[in-house]
Amino acid sequence: MSASSFDEVSKAVFQYQYQYNPVYKQWVDLVSSQARMEKIPYSMPMLPISFFKTHEIYTGGAKVNKVFESSGTTDVITSRHCIADLQLYERSFVEGFERVYGSIKGWCILALLPAYLEKENSSLVYMADCLIRRTAHSRSNFYLYNYSELAAALSVLEDQGQKTLLLGVSFALLDFVNEFPQQLKHTIVMETGGMKGRGREMTRAELHHTLGVGLGVNVLHGEYGMTELLSQAYSLGGGRYTCPPWMRVMVAKEDDPKEILSEGVGILQIIDLANIYSCSFIATQDIGRVYADGSFEVLGRMDQSDMRGCSLLVV
Repeated sequence: MSASSFDEVSKAVFQYQYQYNPVYKQWVDLVSSQARMEKIPYSMPMLPISFFKTHEIYTGGAKVNKVFESSGTTDVITSRHCIADLQLYERSFVEGFERVYGSIKGWCILALLPAYLEKENSSLVYMADCLIRRTAHSRSNFYLYNYSELAAALSVLEDQGQKTLLLGVSFALLDFVNEFPQQLKHTIVMETGGMKGRGREMTRAELHHTLGVGLGVNVLHGEYGMTELLSQAYSLGGGRYTCPPWMRVMVAKEDDPKEILSEGVGILQIIDLANIYSCSFIATQDIGRVYADGSFEVLGRMDQSDMRGCSLLVV
């Protein structure tokens, strides 16, 4: 999808969601009387992500088939994302993954996501489960806290030279490395954020260094996603993420959130066209830097924002 076609589709999605999403319509009318006339991505009001905690964010009259809930820490109100079309979600995350890593068929995926497995209705678990099944590899699987089994599986796969993805939440990867340090040659390690209040916070550089040494890998890959989005961005190292063509990240100035820029440092604003049945225009609570080529990095979290299960790392 080219930049011009992205803009055109964004205009159509904006008009659709303004007409058929009552929460978003009310927000647009409240914050911008000109938005409906300008109709370009940089003028479309972004819905604060916190609304997913307090309102049902849903567009159109289609039946809700699934509700994903954020992992959240204790006593924190979680976000709820109403899903009308699970096939659309699956298409988004499968195509997003394969654009970066090639056909899923060639992979074995080991998912170390204990906190998410312990909570029902996790979009990350749904995604990982679908990808695991699509690999059709006999050793693709989830792991809870059974680190010895994970270490044994990695040993077999490494001996076979099997292309493997170890997808893990940050605190669990750290615990695993502490008990079972590895020297991996055929495995990509991908962290998906999430210290969830387990131990002290670490900078991303410190986390990646610790995991890199403990697992014998030069770079750590990363996945940037959240309950409120149906698309993911991936980093091939260094914490710099790239988006699929149907997703765009921008920044809003901290001192003037209405001013949205295509690059620079500020509050990350995301257009996710896969969110057609909820809201495609989201103002996150992440502080980040967006580069001229559209890639971005996460620098931290806004003050006073609730902790989320994902993206709790600071840099």
